[in-house]
Amino acid sequence: MSDPRLADLDVIILDYGAGNLRSVVRAVERVGARPEVASVPASMDEADVVILPGVGAAADTMHNLRTRELVDPIREYIAADRPFLGVCMGLQALMTVSEEGGEHPCLDVLSGRVVRLPEGRKIPHMGWNRVEQQRSTPLFDGIPDGAHFYFVHSYFCDMDDPDEIVATTDYGTNVTAVVERGRLAATQFHPEKSGAYGLRIYRNFLLEHSSAVS
Repeated sequence: MSDPRLADLDVIILDYGAGNLRSVVRAVERVGARPEVASVPASMDEADVVILPGVGAAADTMHNLRTRELVDPIREYIAADRPFLGVCMGLQALMTVSEEGGEHPCLDVLSGRVVRLPEGRKIPHMGWNRVEQQRSTPLFDGIPDGAHFYFVHSYFCDMDDPDEIVATTDYGTNVTAVVERGRLAATQFHPEKSGAYGLRIYRNFLLEHSSAVS
């Protein structure tokens, strides 16, 4: 899975206290890149790719991003159409607002709300589930439609623009699994916990953007 073409890519993984930080670092290393963990805004200045990992609640995530003065730099980085990958809470934090534990403003990069999964299924949604691809994208190169990925979440993204949804999963409702807009992509599932197909998500994203910046 390691690809030598990724060795010189400047990958910044933002550290704001997310619990899955180290597993994301290891996954990125396994596909051949040499990530740097950073928690200061200046780290994004020369980055080829920025990854925002995440687990936990939206309020804590936004508090930690504000404390590290990362909110505006993340918005500016994405607005410049630079490669950005969000993972789990790293997707939900991009939304306009989250209803988790009250109503909390998020980064407002993607328009929509983070809402609770419907009653009738076990919450949190934890474990492997099929991901159905809604349209073709390089992110899924080499990954069959219906492949299984690992989820851990109680809330999901209710997107205002359905065209930004590139994959969904069924969990009592049609759950947004992957979004993509320009050079921004984000997953509700955890690629770093999803075996070979999860590693391929990282590889595909980094490889696509390594050619864009070379």
